[in-house]
Amino acid sequence: MSGPTELDSQITVLLQRWGKGDREALEELLPMVYQDLRRLARRQMKSLPPGSTFQATGLVHEVYLRLLNSNGVEWQGRGHFFAIASKLARQVAVDSARARQRLKRGGGWTRVMVDCAEAASPVPGVDLIAVDQALTRLHQLDERKAHVVEMRFFGGLENQEIAEVLQVSVDTVKRDWIFAKLWMARQMGVEAGA
Repeated sequence: MSGPTELDSQITVLLQRWGKGDREALEELLPMVYQDLRRLARRQMKSLPPGSTFQATGLVHEVYLRLLNSNGVEWQGRGHFFAIASKLARQVAVDSARARQRLKRGGGWTRVMVDCAEAASPVPGVDLIAVDQALTRLHQLDERKAHVVEMRFFGGLENQEIAEVLQVSVDTVKRDWIFAKLWMARQMGVEAGA
């Protein structure tokens, strides 16, 4: 990735306008980032355990609603926007996992049909609550490494995008990911996969 594209520049301008309270900028921004938000949501859906009631569109809409409530953010650009969106996707997914866990303990339930392709998980049985707890501990130990995990695991950002947001080299992101993945696996008592 060489430099910012014209679209990236437009997004940055709209984000800055939105950050200063211009609601019309948000309306212009959404169509420009919607497909990327869907990609983020589809990636997030893959981390959810089978049987999840979330759909990618629902996740995008929930992230969007939470973004609407993020007033006064000094947006630094597209990467910063997606870093925040990744954090919000994590919160939505973990909140959903906690709600499912409460329901398993005797609460009522409603069956919602989910597109099988979106609900399939490449990491069967991943415990998002355990991931969230380990990530919270990692954040206390090393904030940057925790941000790398959050943006990569929950946001689906590529190493180059993460490097730009964190203002570090791609090699640093790769090293942080390797360390964080192993550290979190040890904390969660599981084998570190890909």
